[in-house]
Amino acid sequence: MGELTITPGSACQGCGAALAARLAFKALGSNVIRHGIPCCPDSTTKTPRFSTVFEGGGAQLTGTSRGLKAIGREDVMAVGFYGDGGTYDIGFQGLSAAAERNENIMVITKDNEAYMNTGNQRSGATPKYARTSTNPVGPRSRGKPRPKKNIPFIFAAHYVPYVGTASVGFPEDLISKVNYMKTIKGFRMLIIQSPCPVGWRYDPAKTIEIARASVQSGIWPLYEIMDGKTFKLNYKPKELKPVTEYLTPQARFRHMTEEEVADIQETATASWENLLKADEMGRLII
Repeated sequence: MGELTITPGSACQGCGAALAARLAFKALGSNVIRHGIPCCPDSTTKTPRFSTVFEGGGAQLTGTSRGLKAIGREDVMAVGFYGDGGTYDIGFQGLSAAAERNENIMVITKDNEAYMNTGNQRSGATPKYARTSTNPVGPRSRGKPRPKKNIPFIFAAHYVPYVGTASVGFPEDLISKVNYMKTIKGFRMLIIQSPCPVGWRYDPAKTIEIARASVQSGIWPLYEIMDGKTFKLNYKPKELKPVTEYLTPQARFRHMTEEEVADIQETATASWENLLKADEMGRLII
């Protein structure tokens, strides 16, 4: 295959998902067949590409991977680049089945925490208290009432070779993880937090700033889980920043009370302490 070329996309200004696509596919190189499902537009590559329905992501990736093996082209990677709806929710069943079979596929998720392509409806990836078009703020609603689904741990519980988290605010870490996934076989998943200025309602110039604040506050920790057991934190600040540095710039959280902010802070701190313990042991208890 020829040299990889990145082509212009039609994404919004400051789109974290477009940046995630550019970083991931530059690292992947040209020997890739990219698979997509309905999602926001993002930067695309001049590589073969297939799209399917939300529910079909796992099955289509599996078919491509097995077809490549049948014709002796295991040097070509079957890669899915999906949104959170196609990973956390509608597409979960097919991906879970593929993970249980340990299919030789790579799933990269651009997590912008809602169904942004159709109007910012809540998803399983939407965090607690976030305002969406289906979880508005009013006398009877404080935004989404439930926490974000812990999808990395859910897929790690399938005992697959690799699950990792990444952020567009830490491109070196993201690229390093993609490069590592290229060297191993079996089911591999990377979930990239990809801020959305339209749905999250912030200044598009602040995408990287917000992405970094998410990691530095413990809201979105960077880690890897191998074989459902081995655990490694990839970024460990000496002290976490307060969650307000992440929440305040986003209008989707502007309605939150001090008590609600304290709830998020307590949850982030407790989760971080548990991850530090797992990192010290080098092992995840599932």
